[in-house]
Amino acid sequence: MTVVVAYAPDRYGKAAVDFGLALAQRDGTNLVVVNATRGDAFVDPRYAQPDQLAELQTMLAASPVPSAVRQTMGADIADQVIGVLREVSGSLLVVGLRHRSPVGKMLMGSVAQRLLLDSPVPVLAVKPGQALPS
Repeated sequence: MTVVVAYAPDRYGKAAVDFGLALAQRDGTNLVVVNATRGDAFVDPRYAQPDQLAELQTMLAASPVPSAVRQTMGADIADQVIGVLREVSGSLLVVGLRHRSPVGKMLMGSVAQRLLLDSPVPVLAVKPGQALPS
């Protein structure tokens, strides 16, 4: 069993990583963190820069959970995350969720919504400040 986290270098991505890490540690599983872009990496704030990746990898290395970070580039972010999910035989996908207005969703689309609808495995959506129930 592998927990896969869709990650962006913001508070929502950190919440997803924190929750995914806690789940993987509790269940004795692996963790794969996916950070993807459509190819506009230089202007995409959701694509982690080298210093942000180093910080993420330092945090993961401090945990006893076997983990890996994947950065991908392609036409569709949701497809990239689902591709990695399938490749590593992921059993759960964790995504950070933020509130967006209906107009905001319509104008910009929603990667999280696509992941919720298209994922072949259960998806756990978390918000900053959520903790794993004991």
